[in-house]
Amino acid sequence: MEARMKNPAMVLPGAMQALLSLGKAIDQAGLPKVTADLVLLRASQINGCSVCVDMHARDLRKEGQSDERLFAVAAWRETPYFTDAERAALALAEEVTRLADGGQVSDEVWDAAADHYSESELAALIMSIASVNLWNRLNATVRQIAGAAW
Repeated sequence: MEARMKNPAMVLPGAMQALLSLGKAIDQAGLPKVTADLVLLRASQINGCSVCVDMHARDLRKEGQSDERLFAVAAWRETPYFTDAERAALALAEEVTRLADGGQVSDEVWDAAADHYSESELAALIMSIASVNLWNRLNATVRQIAGAAW
């Protein structure tokens, strides 16, 4: 396996710094780190981004998350391992990531997320989902290799 090129964010001057700055702003909004990483992992699974699946699964393990939870993220609806708040975040991640399939985020999914997260946390959740979708598209397009340093 070989990447087609370096990650575009590392090639285009200023792009990596901008993305890292966005990540810092998201991190400061108060969204629980585990919730954020579960969402990043789920979106990356949907998009087939091996780099991000690998990275976010490793991050969750470092945060003390069980193998049961890691293995079950792709089937979160059918498992008992997630809180109602995490389920709302995962549902939002799926709908935002799959906008092209359905065209919008449903009121049901939005209302469930809004029941569990403040406006600032919702903003961080939406920005996290949007940014991981960008990273997934960058990595998948140039075929970045999971576990390989950029």
